[in-house]
Amino acid sequence: MSSPDFVDHVDFDVAWRECGDGPPVVFLHGLGGTRSAWGAQLRPLQDRFRCIAWDMPGYGDSRLIEPLTFERIAQSLISLIDHLDLPQVDLVGLSFGGMHALHTALGFPDRVRRMVLADTSPAFGMDGTKATDWIASRLGPLDAGRTLGDAAPVIVDAITAEPLAGRVRWETIGAFSEISPEGFRAAVMCLPTNDIRSQLAEIEIPCCVIVGELDEETPVSYAQVLADGLPNAHFHVLDGIGHLSPAEDPKRFNELVSHFLLTDNEPFPR
Repeated sequence: MSSPDFVDHVDFDVAWRECGDGPPVVFLHGLGGTRSAWGAQLRPLQDRFRCIAWDMPGYGDSRLIEPLTFERIAQSLISLIDHLDLPQVDLVGLSFGGMHALHTALGFPDRVRRMVLADTSPAFGMDGTKATDWIASRLGPLDAGRTLGDAAPVIVDAITAEPLAGRVRWETIGAFSEISPEGFRAAVMCLPTNDIRSQLAEIEIPCCVIVGELDEETPVSYAQVLADGLPNAHFHVLDGIGHLSPAEDPKRFNELVSHFLLTDNEPFPR
């Protein structure tokens, strides 16, 4: 998992990848990602930010927490932020990682300055999907004896508007092989418990909601509910993009992240 572009840290309960200098930004991957999935952000953004990409509990080199809940994921994230001696950070979360960001902002509002919420949702099952059906579909490859790495190309192609290519493709697909089966199962069981629609008004910090126009996993309608419920939200729809907006259109995604996090930027406590 190491890379000459970054420094990987695996000697703590939570593993993370780091590069750059500046205001601290923590990147939270999705259900099918690890810290390795953020290369298209870390490489260009490290000249403006201290970029920190974690492995959520049970993923990559991070220890699994059982039972895995959103509250315990948020606490694990705060433990990492404490370990890094950072009073406050910005969060960039994709899909499941966006849910982690939201729960962290609710549980620890003084530790999060701003959030970018990409292709995510305030609640599971807003289209009527049943948790049992969704869980069965996500665990199907494992139950059939396949590895996540084996299933990754088909999964990634199914949730992107156009197939990824080049470095960003092998980084995105490669991240799947770094997820333990136990960690993935725990995450799949956790995700359907998400529903914070009634609490969105409590999150008063500035938020940037980004969604791909063609996202079928967490569609524009979900993102609109999220943006409408947050008191201080910017809303962006990326034309022609599916569920993995950071990988599908990294140039536009990175521009939005940089502009949002650096505009009217108050000094970070040191």
